[in-house]
Formats: sequence, structure tokens, C-alpha cells
Amino acid sequence: MSARENILARIRSANKTGKASDVIGGSAADRLTSSPISPIPDLTGNVTDRFKQRCEDAASTLDEVHQMEDVPKAVSRYLTEKELPMSLVCWPEFKNLSWSESNIQFESRGAIGDDKVGLTGSYCAVAETGTLVLLSGQDHHATTSLLPETHIAVVRRDRILKTMEEAWRLMRSEVGLLPRQVAFISGPSRTADIEMTLVYGAHGPFRVHVILVDQ
Repeated sequence: MSARENILARIRSANKTGKASDVIGGSAADRLTSSPISPIPDLTGNVTDRFKQRCEDAASTLDEVHQMEDVPKAVSRYLTEKELPMSLVCWPEFKNLSWSESNIQFESRGAIGDDKVGLTGSYCAVAETGTLVLLSGQDHHATTSLLPETHIAVVRRDRILKTMEEAWRLMRSEVGLLPRQVAFISGPSRTADIEMTLVYGAHGPFRVHVILVDQ
């Protein structure tokens, strides 16, 4: 008996269910359907404060506003501070905000290669890692957060969760069947592949700016 056959025989004997593939397949299926919770670090303190700190740790910048109507002014402040063009592409949910009052030109569409600034919402956010969670869809173009050099994301304070496990549970309960893409964004794109030198914007945006909305 070969080593491989011996291992498979021992698996079958230990589980008493016949084929090893059935055992492995059944175990994987059980895990997918039951979604067991792994050990989770004890996260104490204010969830919003932790999210803000982790955003800073991940090289994201952050601003806070009271309501959604304040977003254009916050975007204008950021673009002016960074000396960026006063124009952007955005998800359709933001098209009715008062952009003209903030002297910002906008287009409600997915981003293409020439767009410099993209504005998106977020499905939720994770305080443990300062991560934005974005779900793709007809009105949630994935390119808006990936192609522009600057990604601005709007996060509602009441959608900040403690852990990634909580984010997955929320998606299962609210969304069910997941969309084609679920994006987890923790700060700007970066790499240190070449001579261990950290370079931003290697595979995505140079900058990630979070606008935290109270309500």
C-alpha cells in the first residue's frame, strides 16, 4: 500500500463514512452553511474611535460631518487641501446632493481611466482593521473605488461594526446571495515588492479619504 493509500485508508477508518472525498466535501459544505465563529479578539472601547484610529494606521484620512447634505462641503475641503481637481465621478445615490454650491463638477457613473477622483458609499465598515466594505451592483460601480487616484468613501456611523465576522453576518442576513464583488479596502493601495520600498498607488488609489456621517 502506498503512503497516499495508507493516509486515505486511515481517514476513512477514523470517520467510518466511506470515501475520503465525501468526508472532506461534507466538512466543507457544513462550514459554508453553518458559518461557525472563530475566536475573536476582545475589542474594548468606543467602536467609532477604534475605526478612526485604524483608518489613520492604514494611511487613510478622515473627516466627520453631521448629515449627508454636508458631504459636498467636506469633499470640497479635501480636494482644496490636496490641490486636486474639483471634479469627480460618484455612485448614483449621491447625484442629488448640492455639488454646484461647493463648486464641484460631478458625473454619476462608473470611473474610467482618466477620472482622478471617485466617490462611493460603503456597505459597512470594520473598526478592528479600519476597513471599508463595498458591494458591487448596478448602481455601485466597482471601478469608482479602484481606477481613480483618489477614492473618497462615505461611511455612516451606525454601519461601523466591531469585526469582520460581524460584517459577514450582516451581509448574510441583509443581502443573502453575495454580489459579484465584495471589496475590503484598508487604506490606499501599496506595495513593498521592490527593494522593500513602500510605494503607494501600485494597484489602485494613491489616497483613501473617509467621510464619516452621523445620520
